[in-house]
Amino acid sequence: MFERSRKGEHALLIQPHAGGPPDEGVLEEFADLAKSAGATVAAVLTARIDRPNAAMLIGSGKLAEVKAAADATGADLILINHPLSPGQERNLERALERRVVDRTGLILDIFSQRAQSAEGKLQVELAQLKHMATRLVRGWTHLERQRGGSIGLRGPGETQLETDRRLLQKRVEQLQRRLDKVEVQRTQMRRARVRSELPRVALVGYTNAGKSTLFNALTGAEAYAADQLFATLDPTVRRIELSGGAVVLADTVGFVRDLPHELVAAFRSTLSESREADLLLHVIDAADPLRDERIAQVDAVLKEIGAGDLPQLLVFNKIDRLDGAQPRIDRPGEGRTRVWLSAREGRGLDLLRSALAESLELRHVAGTLRVAPRDARLRARLHELGAVRAERADEHGWELEVDLAIADAQRLFAQPHGESLRPLLEAVLEPDDLV
Repeated sequence: MFERSRKGEHALLIQPHAGGPPDEGVLEEFADLAKSAGATVAAVLTARIDRPNAAMLIGSGKLAEVKAAADATGADLILINHPLSPGQERNLERALERRVVDRTGLILDIFSQRAQSAEGKLQVELAQLKHMATRLVRGWTHLERQRGGSIGLRGPGETQLETDRRLLQKRVEQLQRRLDKVEVQRTQMRRARVRSELPRVALVGYTNAGKSTLFNALTGAEAYAADQLFATLDPTVRRIELSGGAVVLADTVGFVRDLPHELVAAFRSTLSESREADLLLHVIDAADPLRDERIAQVDAVLKEIGAGDLPQLLVFNKIDRLDGAQPRIDRPGEGRTRVWLSAREGRGLDLLRSALAESLELRHVAGTLRVAPRDARLRARLHELGAVRAERADEHGWELEVDLAIADAQRLFAQPHGESLRPLLEAVLEPDDLV
């Protein structure tokens, strides 16, 4: 099997297409993927394929053209923007005498470089092993002659292959068990957030739309953000305060067209932050000429992971790249609300916070509250929430001027010391909501 270098490689890119001119946006994205993996692009070739060649995907004429271009440019790697069968990949490598990597293998390689957490590394390794399992024979081509049934040719080749397959399957099962344990822990944490009744918001969007930059701007966190594809793999969760109360915000992995199914399966815990959210912040690169197509592609992935029906707030980021664009909110009569902002410059964040509170229907209750000494714990919790605007003490306890989110008030009311909140809640809620 080829040893994968940690350094950049000289790559020749091949873009298959069926009829008509190739999509320039697809070509540009594929080149960005190659650069994100650490490759330098030597040249780009397009290949019209009306009927894929079962043995090599491309025909003999195009194969000769690819070989000549690789020789002329000194490319030591062939990247093909199309899924390849194990046989096609093996045959191409033999014919071109260079390592060949398809789209799935390229994205897996990027993910292996980007994963930082223990969970992320486990997920990437699991996806890589599942992808490798169908291509295991490539590592033992020097033993292929020993697979025959003739006398003197039985044994080592088949035995080594079978041993390797068993070791790989054992490792896959081990990783799966470890990830299942991590998933249980993550589920418990998620249930704790649900019990706290904090609304959950997940940032989703096409890769490199600026999700992590927006996440940092809203939360003050220091999540890794860079102008590259798949800069963020591991989910990051933070609590943020809005005018109507607190919410939990999660940053997630960016989507891309034709996201490999191995990754959708492996990153189920990361993607579950999107699937189990109350609201999705769909972040879009406002300056991307293909932004409408990107929106449709993200919607397709959301549907695939079971999050297609969740409410969305569209966030058009990077307006600093549009001439004369100013932060604003568009509220169409039908369809999704749109917020235009620049996370990098911090413009329009207040509009987004307002739209978030509006979309989540975060409401406040304000008024005067009498708290008896026996309910001192309620007073302490109100101070913790920053809900006390003024306070006066007397022999009967405390008189508090409060302003707090209805969700927080309902949660406190349900606790043993919360009966003092009843007068405030009765003014804004139906009797059934106080039971």
